[in-house]
Amino acid sequence: MNEVIRWNDQYYILASSSLADGRTEVLKHGETFAVFDRYGDIHQVLSGPQGLYHEGTRFLSRFELSIWTQRLMMLSASVKNDNALFSVDLTNSDLMLERQRRIPRGTLHLSRTRFLWQGTWHERIRIQNYGTTKLPISITIGIDTDFADLFEARGRKRLRRGSRLKTIRSKTGLVFGYKGLDGTIRRTNVRCSPAPKQVMADGFKIETRIPPRAEMSWDITVSCEIKPRRSQVVLSYDRAQREAEGALREAKISDAHVYTSNEQFNHWLNRSLADLHMLLSETPQGLYPYAGVPWFSVPFGRDGIITALQMLWMNPTIARGVLGFLASTQATEVRPEQDAEVGKILHETRRGEMAALGEIPFGRYYGSVDATPLFIVLAGAYYERSGDREFLVTLWPHILRALDWIDQSGDPTGMGFTTYARRTAKGLANQGWKDSYDAVFHADGTAAEGPIALCEVQAYVYRAKRAAADLARILGDSDRADRLLKEADSLQERFERAFWCEKLGTYALALDGRRRPCRVRSSNAGHCLYGGIAEQERGRRTAHALLSEACFSGWGIRTIATSEARYNPMSYHNGSVWPHDNAIIAAGMGAYGFKQGAIKILTGIFDASLFIELHRLPELFCGFSRRPEESPTLYPTACSPQAWAAGSGFQLLQACLGLHIDGTRRIVSFDRPVLPPFLERVQLWNLSVGTARLDLVLDRHGDEVAVRVARRTGEVEVILTV
Repeated sequence: MNEVIRWNDQYYILASSSLADGRTEVLKHGETFAVFDRYGDIHQVLSGPQGLYHEGTRFLSRFELSIWTQRLMMLSASVKNDNALFSVDLTNSDLMLERQRRIPRGTLHLSRTRFLWQGTWHERIRIQNYGTTKLPISITIGIDTDFADLFEARGRKRLRRGSRLKTIRSKTGLVFGYKGLDGTIRRTNVRCSPAPKQVMADGFKIETRIPPRAEMSWDITVSCEIKPRRSQVVLSYDRAQREAEGALREAKISDAHVYTSNEQFNHWLNRSLADLHMLLSETPQGLYPYAGVPWFSVPFGRDGIITALQMLWMNPTIARGVLGFLASTQATEVRPEQDAEVGKILHETRRGEMAALGEIPFGRYYGSVDATPLFIVLAGAYYERSGDREFLVTLWPHILRALDWIDQSGDPTGMGFTTYARRTAKGLANQGWKDSYDAVFHADGTAAEGPIALCEVQAYVYRAKRAAADLARILGDSDRADRLLKEADSLQERFERAFWCEKLGTYALALDGRRRPCRVRSSNAGHCLYGGIAEQERGRRTAHALLSEACFSGWGIRTIATSEARYNPMSYHNGSVWPHDNAIIAAGMGAYGFKQGAIKILTGIFDASLFIELHRLPELFCGFSRRPEESPTLYPTACSPQAWAAGSGFQLLQACLGLHIDGTRRIVSFDRPVLPPFLERVQLWNLSVGTARLDLVLDRHGDEVAVRVARRTGEVEVILTV
């Protein structure tokens, strides 16, 4: 595809550099995240991800440390396994100072440790002299900020910007300021303790003399302040670290834990769980998994729902927070400039100057066709997992409004399917999970014209209506329950007639506005198994097609097959491999009894994690075929960490185990569980079922898996179906 044409997508992320090179590190807490290199430095580039961001604005665009104007030498750098702390060890190169004084390399050890807490960057710099004489030390830290909106950092050009305020200098620090066109004043407050020797307009200079075998340290805080909100008290490094560690311990209490006989598999799941905790942010309604760093560190409806579904068996409190937040932001009026319609569930919400001014529609944007049925799916799944009837009662009006949207605004032309067509030119042209402008097309490569009915969306609606029927019956509305089941059955019949493509052996990607099928082999069809809408034999054929060489790269299922007109393994949605997409498909295959398909997908995705730094699965990777002894090819602007990529391993394992938890009846069941050859044992600790707790051990014996209860507190039954 011609690159100039691709740039017609106004939300295309420009890639002047690749996130796959440079080995950047990431920290996040709440509304704040930081991206920096492995030395701990931020280099000033406008179109690029490095920086300290808070509520959609870059508050720090430069933070570079040097000693005697030279960069130090790297010894090692790492982020703790729990993502709470970045640490780097550095040393000096061979240095020649004034008067021909020479300092051999390796004389000085300098360490930097860093974490984020409540909108503030906390850093401690320690330096130790391993020489035999007292040494003069001169450390320079270059600091600046551009107050760029996140979309500017992504490459979006603006005709006008706000004004920089005068930089304020004091003995201990600097305050940079910016008054945006939205009238909001944003400040970056940088402090150093003990006070530096000199505070310059663009940073600090620390000068001292350090005795042999001695150590000295300085603490630096960078606070992101937004007026007219009241500034928070900035804590000391040690107190902030204690509070951050305590909050993380508290957040992990509700988790189940997975231990296996394969240490590499354990590393993958442990990193994934740590990434999910880093991406979780507090909202007034509970925890919400922000989608991903750097470009999507905000609440996304679809991403939050899918992540909550992935993690539901391990920690249902995430689902409760997602449902509460999305119910509170459900559209209550028609607003075309936001693609909002009554009952529709949020696509995304952002803060920042451009969102506040309406330069982008994403302050609160509803251009997502699938978030609304998936909201109902999650509500049903959460109730079954938790038995939380009180919460269900509060959700029910929102579920009814979502159902009304599906039946009315979701099908404005009376096609009989849920469709989308944007109502604002600033919005997304495609509004399924593959939302690139070129992601929905016909067999000859021509773009489909709307309103468009995606195959997977009909599957989500089918599952949503069945879930809503169950909830209606629980709440005593049997008439509504019966009606919803009839509507689901009718939808299934229409779907099979309209979407099945006999020659392809799978379901069409979509129907266009003239009800013409997009006869394209796509991963979307695999979601039809997850939704349960596929007829059994057609489901089997769809699974077979997705596991063919044209669709399965060796690392996972591609978004579209290699035979398709728009296939490009380096595209965002037209040939790449997405872990969450594969996990949903595997869950569908498992539900239809195709467990070996789930095993194949789990194996490919796990193998990919072995080649990726920290075992951290990115948002996506390229769809090139797997080559012996080589790693998967990374996608240049993929977010990492990404919430639904991190959750994919847990959903894949659940699919293979056939694990289902019914909290209303206090039953944990395993339906024909299977395990791949590289897993002989899986232990599930602290599995919650209401107030009961379970520790389970699953052992593979050939093709069979045995389940043993290692610990049980409270009333809960364990059932194994073979």
